[in-house]
Amino acid sequence: IIIMMYELYFDGGANPNPGRAGAGAVVYKNNEEILCTSHFVGINQTNNEAEYTGLIKGFELALKNEIYDLTVKGDSQLVIKQMKGEYKVKAENLKILYLKAKELEGKFSSIIYLHVKRDFNKRADQLATTGME
Repeated sequence: IIIMMYELYFDGGANPNPGRAGAGAVVYKNNEEILCTSHFVGINQTNNEAEYTGLIKGFELALKNEIYDLTVKGDSQLVIKQMKGEYKVKAENLKILYLKAKELEGKFSSIIYLHVKRDFNKRADQLATTGME
């Protein structure tokens, strides 16, 4: 049995915060980059809105490529803990994004969420920065 390990890294950022925002996501298969996306989020968005957008775009990318088992890694502790149900979603601007992410999450067979330090999220960060431009 060959086990395929798919990892989704996501990131988002706004400069300033709120401000011009971008999101990025990258999918690795057995530690090799296979898919990536950059997305312009908007001109008056928050970091957290951009982070959620990165996660959503990553989910969409995986589903479009028939990937249904994911380990999701991001440096946004807020998004990771909200998706795991450890934090409530209180900010109105995040509720719609959270619900969209949860809706997409339901289409996967299995998802594991892991918070990673920024240093381990460089590629997704790069893609988010590209999305801002």
